[in-house]
Amino acid sequence: MKSFHKSASVLCTGAALVFSTAAHATNGMNLEGYGPVALGMGGAGFAYDAGTSATMMNPATMGLAEDGTNRLDLALGFLGPDITVSVPDYGMSADSSADAFWMPAMGWMRRDGSWTYGVAVFAQGGMGTEYGEDSFLANPAVDPITGMPIPTGDGVRSEVGVGRFMVPLTYSVNDNLNVGGSLDFVWAGMDIMMAMSGEQFGDFIAGMGGTQTYGTATGGMVDAMLGMMAGGMLTNVDWARIDFSNSSDFTGEARGYGLAGKIGFTYKVNDRLTIGGTYHSKTAISDLNTENATLSMQVDMVVDTDGDGVPDTPMDDMAIPVKGELDVVDFQWPATYGIGLSFQATDALMVAMDVKKIDWSGVMSDFNMTFNADADQGNCDDPVAPNPACGFGGLDMDLTMYQDWDDQTVISLGAAYAVNDALTLRVGYNQASNPVPDLYLNPLFPAIVEKHYTFGVGYQFSDANQVNFALSKAQNYDTTIENQGVDISHEQLSWQVMYSHNF
Repeated sequence: MKSFHKSASVLCTGAALVFSTAAHATNGMNLEGYGPVALGMGGAGFAYDAGTSATMMNPATMGLAEDGTNRLDLALGFLGPDITVSVPDYGMSADSSADAFWMPAMGWMRRDGSWTYGVAVFAQGGMGTEYGEDSFLANPAVDPITGMPIPTGDGVRSEVGVGRFMVPLTYSVNDNLNVGGSLDFVWAGMDIMMAMSGEQFGDFIAGMGGTQTYGTATGGMVDAMLGMMAGGMLTNVDWARIDFSNSSDFTGEARGYGLAGKIGFTYKVNDRLTIGGTYHSKTAISDLNTENATLSMQVDMVVDTDGDGVPDTPMDDMAIPVKGELDVVDFQWPATYGIGLSFQATDALMVAMDVKKIDWSGVMSDFNMTFNADADQGNCDDPVAPNPACGFGGLDMDLTMYQDWDDQTVISLGAAYAVNDALTLRVGYNQASNPVPDLYLNPLFPAIVEKHYTFGVGYQFSDANQVNFALSKAQNYDTTIENQGVDISHEQLSWQVMYSHNF
């Protein structure tokens, strides 16, 4: 039996698998700051009034607003990642073209006596990359005779986006203590276009001699392939792809919905020092589902053309696109908890610090997809050229990719200086360790940046109107995928602007 094509080892990027997208890998997949006030201060926001962005950080801080506050916030965020993947030993390099993501947000809050309430919509975070159809990432298999890449016919990309609609409620127990919480409606969207060589795909399957180092593939489709190999019909797999993607800038092809919640407190120790703490629950999102997925392969086969039941005619480079339904199983956002403080050092200067823990290990141990092939693949009864995908009709495949993310401890430091009654300047720093192990790092999902430097400015035009702006620079982070010789470089520039109206 003809052996599987062996791609150069440097192209075995983990599994050259994907799943990133809609935009924003900073603290893992979380944004480093929510709202330009907090972002300008390195993301710190657990213990002072930052407006409606409190709904993303610590809802209890809404109780720090003055009684009678009635505030509307309209915000827009931009994130521009700059990601390069290279194989120095082979002189190959690819830049991600997904370099501009836009994130609108809005919120309204009102404090009425001891109670503060409102609604808000914010982007939680996500990730996104894209590499063209001519890149080595899109063509991971190499022809052993010519030494040329075997084209898979399309580029590779990933996009993950998570957003929240939040209903917060805060109660001021007394002049010092506020307690609050929010009920969050959460939605998640995902696009994936991923390619892997036959060797990489076979590594997921024990029956194909795979080591299952990076994950596993099981189910009826796998059993059918193993049976075809044993019967001499399937002799080689050049490459395999999983594709589900749409053209929307705001939601992915595979979607899921669910709930989460937050609770928090603030305590005013004295006129200058306030502490705050919060807990964000793990989400309960349904499986992300799409009915428009394709699992495709290019294979070499020997088919029975004379009807005697014995394979007799070689057919090389046969593309088999199998249509079906796909679920991303149990994709959740992690629990987060933390504590912070704000200190009014002088009438003009306020400093703040937050420390939080993000429980990535509780949700990013594995990434699981289930593909169910449509029973009717089309043209199955054609006597001249039946669809080769028909042999997989009605079968399924469960694909697990190991992730093994580490938890993150995030430290946010910031300072705000009121130049006068109208103008406020802010600076900040955000530090978080890279949660992604080098062994499972994927070029399409490089959520690896660690350090951010931030700057912000706010201007009060009148008692009713205010604008805040913040800029964040993520320092370049370089790492190498373990055992692959593939280098990844990731840096980014982001900003947020918000108009606030008090009425």
